[in-house]
Amino acid sequence: MDYIKIIPRLRPEHILKDAAYYDNCGADELYYYDARSFEDGQEEDVKTIKAICREADIPLNVMAKVLRFEDVKKMFYAGAKRVIIDTEGYDNLEAVKEASDRFGADRIWLYLRESDYEKALIRARRAVEEEGFGGIVLAGDPSDQAYVRTADFLKIKVKVPVTVMAGAGDDNATADILKMTMGDGIILDGDDAFDCMDLKQALKKQSLPMNLYESAISFEDFKLNNDGMIPCITQDYKTGQVLMLAYMTKESFEKTIASGKMCYYSRSRQELWTKGDTSGHYQYVKSLSIDCDNDTILAKVAQIGAACHTGNRSCFYRDLVKKEYDDTNPLLVFEEVYNTILDRKDHPREGSYTNYLFDKGVDKILKKVGEEATEIVIAAKNPDSDELKYEICDFLYHMMVLMAQQDVSWKEITDELATRH
Repeated sequence: MDYIKIIPRLRPEHILKDAAYYDNCGADELYYYDARSFEDGQEEDVKTIKAICREADIPLNVMAKVLRFEDVKKMFYAGAKRVIIDTEGYDNLEAVKEASDRFGADRIWLYLRESDYEKALIRARRAVEEEGFGGIVLAGDPSDQAYVRTADFLKIKVKVPVTVMAGAGDDNATADILKMTMGDGIILDGDDAFDCMDLKQALKKQSLPMNLYESAISFEDFKLNNDGMIPCITQDYKTGQVLMLAYMTKESFEKTIASGKMCYYSRSRQELWTKGDTSGHYQYVKSLSIDCDNDTILAKVAQIGAACHTGNRSCFYRDLVKKEYDDTNPLLVFEEVYNTILDRKDHPREGSYTNYLFDKGVDKILKKVGEEATEIVIAAKNPDSDELKYEICDFLYHMMVLMAQQDVSWKEITDELATRH
């Protein structure tokens, strides 16, 4: 790894809000541990992990006091990228080895509290060589010299990735911890959310390698208009919807790269304009592309709120000329139907067939899924293709009711499919 990972801890009272915010503002990964929940069981935590992964695209680390293989598997299936296991008080580590063999040692890390570096070294070596752990999260007080010495020894002698922990706050203190411990990443815990891009820029100034945006070509290679600016088309990174058109100067382009938020040049006000500073409707950069002539930028962003000052999602909401055409987006249709089913689940309506299925429970839903699957088989033997089309639609509807019942989203399905081709 050629950069140090910045990993904020999700605050228990703001879990989903933090997940979405940190995903946009430059965090490399997320860290989730709510002791109140993990002490009571796994089912609620699995739901929470799923919800976090729906809000954020970046990897999620989950810390837990569990040793059953099934619990670890559930967390991975829910979307966790890495499970950090606290083994204090447990002797049976067979589940760890099983999980390591099944999912890879790089996804099973040890949560280590030991501040005596000699004991920590023995524990870490056993964890890596015998138990199947592939990395270490070192807990403790980073201002303590014993902690620093332990982290240093783990990096040099055990030779696995080591993530350190600290309180979020002073940039200089964070830089000092990383320099002293040689950590590959740092988990930051604080009472308030913080802008990861701002922190990364501060750490970069102290010669620490950070994962930051860098342009593939310099602004001087762009072809500018007569005013010395370049137009930028801004698009929603998930839906592809065109949100707005604005202009960038060298200064606004460089500020965009540094902050991770879209910054334009306001021709009417003759000043830099970071979208959202006034309205709160920030545009977080996902990618910037240049066209074949180097004279237009395409920005794909996570749009907070509305892009247009009128309150519309897009500035392009008025038709000038329009011919009737089919603009159906298959995935959006699936999402819309699924969201309608979820709405029925949360807000039941009298006489609704969907609510009838939810009221009858999972066995009834499974029976209908099975029946509709059989109808597909029968229809496929019939030369009338329209009948097959209708049966597939019936099956997909009942399958989505099952997904909603079991708390499985289309994002989880498409993410899994994406890994298979």
